[in-house]
Amino acid sequence: MTLTCDDTANDKFKDECGVFGIFGHPEAPALTRLGLYALQHRGQESAGIATADGEQIYLTRAMGQVSEAVNDASLATLKGDVAIGHVRYSTAGDSRIVNAQPIKIVCKHGQIALCHNGNLINAAELRADLVQRGHIFQTNSDTEVVLHLYAVSQASAPQDAIVESVAQVRGAFSIVLLTKDLMIAVRDPHGFRPLVLGKLGDATVVCSETCALDLIGAEYVRDVEAGEVLVVSRDGVRSYQPFPAAPPSHCVFEHVYFARPDSLVFGQSVNEVRTNLGRLLAREAPADADVVVPIPDSGMCAAVGYAEESGLPIRMGLIRNHYVGRTFLAPQQEIRGFRVRIKLNPVKSIIEGKRVILVDDSLVRGTTSRKIVGMIRAAGAREIHMRISCPPTVSPCYYGIDTPSRSELIAHSHTVEEIREFVKADSLRYLSLDGLRRAVGSRSGDYCTSCYTGKYPVEAPEDEQAYMQMALKLPGEG
Repeated sequence: MTLTCDDTANDKFKDECGVFGIFGHPEAPALTRLGLYALQHRGQESAGIATADGEQIYLTRAMGQVSEAVNDASLATLKGDVAIGHVRYSTAGDSRIVNAQPIKIVCKHGQIALCHNGNLINAAELRADLVQRGHIFQTNSDTEVVLHLYAVSQASAPQDAIVESVAQVRGAFSIVLLTKDLMIAVRDPHGFRPLVLGKLGDATVVCSETCALDLIGAEYVRDVEAGEVLVVSRDGVRSYQPFPAAPPSHCVFEHVYFARPDSLVFGQSVNEVRTNLGRLLAREAPADADVVVPIPDSGMCAAVGYAEESGLPIRMGLIRNHYVGRTFLAPQQEIRGFRVRIKLNPVKSIIEGKRVILVDDSLVRGTTSRKIVGMIRAAGAREIHMRISCPPTVSPCYYGIDTPSRSELIAHSHTVEEIREFVKADSLRYLSLDGLRRAVGSRSGDYCTSCYTGKYPVEAPEDEQAYMQMALKLPGEG
């Protein structure tokens, strides 16, 4: 078995991006910043807000988290009662201010700003064609392709130009756009990424998750439908379904890991789905043990469900340090082993002498899991039974999630037993694909499970290696 334990490899999929928009509220810039705070888990590399006052679009964006990127001084430069905002984690490639969003351009249709959550599979081909036609790109972002297509559209109305532009792209997208007097929201026909509609008094709100509505006191109205275009103006909200219908393919990993537990995503409570994952995992993979220990924070809900179903106590045997940040580096070989311990520390009084069930939401490369099992073992655990509340991840995602290449996914080329040997647990079990589908309920057929099955609802790149190399030059926008 040719497995290595590289501390520098992250054992989690990276968060995506989050979008927020509000139309018709005098405090639109400040409310957008609050909405981005609620969506911070979806991206921590950069943040930005664009606003409009009927005459022009104002923009501020910077690297860092929301508190750094949109401070009071930059917020004061924004005018208008319409705003859109974005938190970014690039799905590949470099992290630079030029790729931060919203992206604003001026063209024959006027000013427009755009925020995007998703990944456009055919962006490289479209970009190459546009470059041949004389277009000059300012970023290495797939999102900019949409704006170039918009700029050359012959449609007379901005919403029609947007529809014409988006109809040419393939992949996953939840997009919020701003002109000087309109807010437009578009969701791809498969509905890969979430997007919800809300109301705050007379104001209209769209955002990635309902937790952002909760923070600003807005009411959840409904999900933006797959393939729907919403045009918000002073005359109200108009809805279009201009794209050919496609099979629903909601990203099931939103429920497994990405979304906040207090959100409704795809019409369902994330907390309840994750708790169900744990309950079903306990039925499928019981173990003779003394205590259930979640790997914080993402393993919490599943661990609660596992404990409820098994009748075992749940204890916080691992404590997470929330103040490490994303920039911790350990370049010296002799201290790289501290990368995991600086974020997590075992509670010896809970673990010592116990048979521990360790619950996590996913296992990607196995490197971090191996370190955690080692810490639990060193704290005196008698047995360690690892339980993962989703199936083995065998294929990369091309729809807006930063996943390793197929060769880096440990489950793609190794059996469960080989993975158990690598992480050094006494036992290792995953939730079955059937269990995952049961956890999301009667709408399980609406979900994309390509990362577990290798079956893609939108045609995947034929040459994955070439696609990954291209992605390093042309990053997606989460």
